[in-house]
Amino acid sequence: MVLRLTFAELVNEAEKRACPLWEIILERETQEFAVPREELWYKMIDNWRIMSKALVDGVKAGNKSLSGLIGEEAFQLKRYAESGSALGGRNTTLAAARAMGVGTVSISMGKIVAAPTAGSSGILPAVLLTAAEQAGAGEDRIIGGLFTAAGIGRIIDDNASTSGAIGGCQAECGAASCMAAAAAVEIAGGTPGQAAHAGAIALKSILGLVCDPVAGLVEIPCIKRNAMGAANALLAADMALAGIESKIPIDEVIGAMKEIGDLMPASLKETAQAGLANTPTARAIERQIFGE
Repeated sequence: MVLRLTFAELVNEAEKRACPLWEIILERETQEFAVPREELWYKMIDNWRIMSKALVDGVKAGNKSLSGLIGEEAFQLKRYAESGSALGGRNTTLAAARAMGVGTVSISMGKIVAAPTAGSSGILPAVLLTAAEQAGAGEDRIIGGLFTAAGIGRIIDDNASTSGAIGGCQAECGAASCMAAAAAVEIAGGTPGQAAHAGAIALKSILGLVCDPVAGLVEIPCIKRNAMGAANALLAADMALAGIESKIPIDEVIGAMKEIGDLMPASLKETAQAGLANTPTARAIERQIFGE
């Protein structure tokens, strides 16, 4: 894609040609990298295979991070989702469990796809799988959704950042939630405009989120933020599919995220110097793991 491309341009082109966003994004990727369409499609299938395995492995019993801080939370939440008791409904709770599970695979040195980062890697696959199950969509629609998500991720990277060290967690879990919301809309059969509104709603709901990892590890609060990012994405997608629009366009939301990230102090951008990382309990955990 062209540097500094806006999402509005993608939406306009998709609406003009009456095609989904992923078609436009795939064409642009084909042209930019001079790679055949089929090769890019199959590479994305490979990515989805990795994501799918992490989705399955992540919610199994017996998981535990190397530090011991994270264990079977994803398994617990999945079991609760399937019990029929979840206050937020089965789909949202299951997506949250899946997102936590992929994060657990990541911090346990398992294989994941950074989408857009390792610390936020659970959100996109969890939302896409859950949306596809609800919509009765096959793998092709999921792969298309991945291209839509990739297009948004590229635009965020070009115009802001997806790095927690640069923009805080809003740039990681926020970007992932934005990508997932837009992709979920397309998987559900929504329009390019609705996908843009979903992405905007999801991202602006996480603006200002700091990156404050306890003990400097991508575990607390990162794993649970993946769960929240997945739930946020599904609700944003549902709002857009219901016809609700974001008054602030997605490109302007991305611009606001950059401004907020630039204003955010370094102590709240992955350095573990402030926020949750600086609470008494967090410092005690840090000493427990690394010593005085």
